[in-house]
Amino acid sequence: MMASEADCRPLGVFECQLCALTAPYSYVGQKPPNTQSVVLLEESYIMKDPFTSDKGRFLVLGARCSVCSKLVCVGPECSLFYSRRFCLPCVQENIGDFPQEIQRDMATRTAASKRPSSQP
Repeated sequence: MMASEADCRPLGVFECQLCALTAPYSYVGQKPPNTQSVVLLEESYIMKDPFTSDKGRFLVLGARCSVCSKLVCVGPECSLFYSRRFCLPCVQENIGDFPQEIQRDMATRTAASKRPSSQP
C-alpha cells in the first residue's frame, strides 16, 4: 500500500449530534498532517479534501462544544466559533454572555431559519 493511501484511511466516522451529518475523518487534533505551519484554534475532526490531489488540503468537519461537549459540525445551523466552539443550543442558553455582535448574528440566524423553505 502506498503512503498516500495510508494517509487517507479514515480513523472513524464523524457524526454531528445536532444535524446527524456524517463523514469519514482521518485526523483529530490541531495540527493537520501534511501541513507545515497550520495550527487550528481548536481540536478538530479533519478529513482530506476529496476535491483535490493536494495532500496539504483538508476540510474541518467539526469539534466538541466547549460547554456541553456534544460533537457538532461547523455548519452555521449547528455551531459557531467564538474563541472556542459552541453548539447553537448552548449559545442560545447563554446568549447574554456573548458580545452584542454575536447576539445580533444569532438573531439574524434565528429569523432566517424561520423563513419558509420556498424563500431564499
